[in-house]
Amino acid sequence: MQLYIMCGASSEIANAYFTTLHKQINTGHIVTISRGEFKASFNESVSDEISHQHFTTDYSEQSLSGIAKELAFGNYDLAQLMIFNGLLHDPDNAPERKLEQISEQHFINSMTTNALLPIRCVTLFSSLLKTQVSTVVCALSARVGSISDNNLGGWYSYRASKAALNMLFKSAAIELSRRHKKCHCVLFHPGTTDTPLSKPFQANVPEGKLFTREFVAEQLYSLISDADYLQQSHNPAYFDWQGKPIDW
Repeated sequence: MQLYIMCGASSEIANAYFTTLHKQINTGHIVTISRGEFKASFNESVSDEISHQHFTTDYSEQSLSGIAKELAFGNYDLAQLMIFNGLLHDPDNAPERKLEQISEQHFINSMTTNALLPIRCVTLFSSLLKTQVSTVVCALSARVGSISDNNLGGWYSYRASKAALNMLFKSAAIELSRRHKKCHCVLFHPGTTDTPLSKPFQANVPEGKLFTREFVAEQLYSLISDADYLQQSHNPAYFDWQGKPIDW
């Protein structure tokens, strides 16, 4: 049975992706992972060939390793490892507009959530990869993580942490491809999505450029499920919701 792992499952986009996944697949085991309860609805009566399991975690190495070991007993074929965790702002910190606003703690928190945590998930769940199974390993990145595309400056912690994520995925893709030829890493820019993460900045979004979480989830699923598209993309692929590549 195919296995679908969703880290950061409490996020709005992850919630929508869970619904999309449930609609699109005919069989499989969906695993959601988050710090708290998972609130998306799941009706097993719709299909007895799709199952759901939720794990709560503090995202420590010990906790994630324990989840990976438990899943290994199921002898699943890992189809997707999806990482939805992300941090842009918190009650005490907004994206920095100038150098003087850089906070050491916020910078560390951004790096931990946006870069270290995703690569930790890749590290520990890579034990579930099989050489003969096609697997997509995907994390939510952002266009502002592109160094060549940075023409506005600002947003120091978020930009730096997403750029770090991109570099970590680049190195991971090289390493994983040596052992698992059918593993493809993906960095996905969802665009500005109507979620709490983007809420403080939505007033400046051009008309038609604020996307619903459902639209983003459907686009994401469609793109990473297109084997021909991925085959033609770099590894890792770095693209937006339209499937357009983003310069590094």
